[in-house]
Amino acid sequence: MKSMTGYGRCQLAEDGREMTVEVKSVNHRFLDVSCRLPRHLSFLDDAVRKGVSARVSRGHVDVFVSYVNHRTDAREVRVDTVLATAYQSAVRELSLALGKEESLPLSDYVRLPDVLTVEERDEDQTAVRSLFERALDGALLELSAMREREGEAMRADILEKTANVASIRDGIALRAPLVVEEYRAKLHQRIASLLEGELDEARFATEVALFADRAAIDEELVRLVSHIGQIRATVELAEPVGRKLDFLVQELNREVNTIGSKASDAAIAQAVVQAKGEIEKLREQVQNVE
Repeated sequence: MKSMTGYGRCQLAEDGREMTVEVKSVNHRFLDVSCRLPRHLSFLDDAVRKGVSARVSRGHVDVFVSYVNHRTDAREVRVDTVLATAYQSAVRELSLALGKEESLPLSDYVRLPDVLTVEERDEDQTAVRSLFERALDGALLELSAMREREGEAMRADILEKTANVASIRDGIALRAPLVVEEYRAKLHQRIASLLEGELDEARFATEVALFADRAAIDEELVRLVSHIGQIRATVELAEPVGRKLDFLVQELNREVNTIGSKASDAAIAQAVVQAKGEIEKLREQVQNVE
């Protein structure tokens, strides 16, 4: 089981090229990838999404890429001879206008704006893509390792809280049969104190049966056992389980709410409040599971 939160970084250098990839992930209902690439490396966008989706199934993932080319052929200097000639003509025109013989040395021409420009050469896309894919894979491996470590801690916490819910459920199951018996005794005592003469046993039994039917929570208790067992099995699966866990926790909450609405008993009502507190903690934890 993995958390959706993590960080990974990888830096590789090869043949004068240096690539650094950082990957961060946080909670999200689906897989959402955001990438910041240098403009001249925009051709790598598809490789980013393909690489991330191969290792991450859920979460918002930010990918940051920095790249430096130290190769001697990485840049070239271009000379704008047309612009330099225009500067030369302007200097001559100014000389004639001022009546002064003036010319610029070559070293001054190269300092004039835009006569010399440094431009990045086109990258070898095959070499850059290969370097990037390996750097991305390294960052994603580190990210995955962190998500797995956090996932193990979360798994232990989910199992602990699930055990708490199971314990509360067992307490409710022990209490439930006593509720009908106590209702029977209280109703019998109340009727006996109000009526003189014999008690209508048939009507009394019918009233108790109606109460027992309204207060019956056997089905909810059985379904709670099923949901608890499924949660325990799900957290052991070697696959993304966040959505399934989210559904199971919702079902836990549904059954507990139904028990609370049916059971007319203070002890069960208190147990329901405790169970809902544990389920809410479970829900918050499950929101971070991939």
